[in-house]
This record gives sequence, C-alpha cells and structure tokens, in this order.
Amino acid sequence: MRLYKMSESGQQELVEEPIPAPGTGQVLVRVHASSLNARDLFMLDGRYPVPPGRVPLSDAAGVIEAVGPEVTRFADGDRVVNSFHATWYGGPQRKPGPAYHTDIDGWLTEYRLIDQQGLVAIPEHLDFTEAATLPCAAVTAWSAVQGAGPGDTVLVQGSGGVSLFALQLARAAGARVIATTSSEKKVARLRELGASDVINYVDTPDWSAEVRKLTDGRGADVIVEVGGAGTIAQSVAAVAYRGTISLVGHLAYDTTGMNLLDFSYSGATLRAIGGGSRSDLEDMNRVIAAHKIRPVIDRVFPFEEALDAASYLGNGAHFGKVVITH
Repeated sequence: MRLYKMSESGQQELVEEPIPAPGTGQVLVRVHASSLNARDLFMLDGRYPVPPGRVPLSDAAGVIEAVGPEVTRFADGDRVVNSFHATWYGGPQRKPGPAYHTDIDGWLTEYRLIDQQGLVAIPEHLDFTEAATLPCAAVTAWSAVQGAGPGDTVLVQGSGGVSLFALQLARAAGARVIATTSSEKKVARLRELGASDVINYVDTPDWSAEVRKLTDGRGADVIVEVGGAGTIAQSVAAVAYRGTISLVGHLAYDTTGMNLLDFSYSGATLRAIGGGSRSDLEDMNRVIAAHKIRPVIDRVFPFEEALDAASYLGNGAHFGKVVITH
C-alpha cells in the first residue's frame, strides 16, 4: 500500500509498505477519501512539531475490507468514517486523548488499521468525498452551534469548512444565520446555503455594528469564531447579552485580541471548541441524514497530488472543503 510519512527532514514522502492484517477488535479500512483541515497546514509546513514517520491527516472515509476477532460493530463492505478523537466515545472529555497526525498515525494512506470503536457509519446519501469532510470540521461546527434554534441568530465567519457546516447545521436547527466574507463573489453562494444576510468585512471592518443593526440592536446569540485574536474584539462587540462565542480557530492569531472589560460587560460565554466525541458524530450524522445536508466541497485532488492540495488550502481562496481521493 502507498502512504505519506513525515521524513527526518520534515518533508512528506510517498512510500510503500505491506497491507497490515487486523488484530482483535480491529478492522482494516480501505481509505477512499481524506480531507484537509487548517490544523493540518500547521503540521505539514513545520509550524507544529510532528515526529518523523508520522502519517498525516485526521479525517477519512472508506470501506471495511477485513475484520479481526471479536469485531461486532461492523462487517466487511460497511462504509465508515472515523471519529476525530480516536478514544473519546462520549460523555465529557476529562483530558486530551491521542490525536491523529500528531500523536498517532493519520489517514493519508490507502489502508489503515483501526479499533472498531473509532468508526461510525456514513449517512447513506453521502459519497466518500463528502463523508471524509465530517470528522473535524463538521463535528466542530456541530459543537459550536449547540443550543441555537428558532428565534436565535448565529454568526459565522468566512467560508471555510467549519463556517459552512455551522451555517448549514444552524439553519437545520431553525436559527437565522448571518455570515461574513471578504469576497463579493462568495455572497451569493452564502445566501444559497441559507444565510439571511452577508457582511463584507473588507468594506465594513466594523462589522459588529452591522450585526447589531441587522438584529435590532440585540446582537448574535451564537458566534462561530474562527479568526481568533484578529476577530475576537469584533465578536465581543457583536454578541448578544448572555450569548455565546464558540472559539474554533486562530486564523488571525498574530494581532491584538480582545478587551477583557468589554467581554465582561457582554455577559457572554467564551467556550473553546475542539471537535467532539464519537457520540457527537453519530448525533450529527442523524441530523445530516434527516435534512439531506451535503458538505460543500471546493476541490478534489488525487492521492498523488496530496501536497498540492495542502498548498491550495493554504492559499485561502477556497469555498468549503478540500478533499483527496485515494
């Protein structure tokens, strides 16, 4: 089988290894697609340390080709997607567990052995490229918009994977969604996905005031914060009193941040979102299946061009997810 591994020099190399056989409780997955997340870029370009020999990427979908002894959750031929957190099956997470791409091998490979507990079934209406986008971005969005429903306003920033999933899931819950973007070309697409209003933050850098105007002074009940330090001050100004800011990204991490006094006056909750459990993935998949939600995919690359896919994502012009077919 072919797979990518981190070399001693910090580069990703395409290598070949024998196909492994499943042990007790394990299944062998033939990977059909994987997807890239912003976190992967930090590891692929050396900004976050990854040990030599590690296989990258945290999200994938495929078919079970073999099962080991005592496997009861799946059978040969089942279509599956992995849970982002390999050992967090449900309930509160008391401490960080092993993470794909950093602590354990990821999914940029043609075959992968995994414990049966780390997988869930793919919603029937999704293909492999769509399903491969679910583990990180979709579940993060699911966790970020929890509690939003009819009568609430959710603000999403930009058009990356998490933001678009948050838009779709919030609309499925009955909430109103306001989106921000830097591109007039993306306004119509955000509206097609269900955004009632779209603010161009280049033309309107003080976009929090526009959010207040659009909500009759109330503000957004839930804000999906992806910019981090670069946008958090505007989010604090835009959030409704006793609302929630879900911090899911740090795309603009090298700027000033927020005024804590302003945040205290907002009465809001700031919560850090780090994906979700296997149970969260299963709950989300039921909603995705019921509403026939389809992930937004910007571009698909072949396995041999996986590093080009990472460069493309890093350019920041994408609208939705970047996927690799295996």
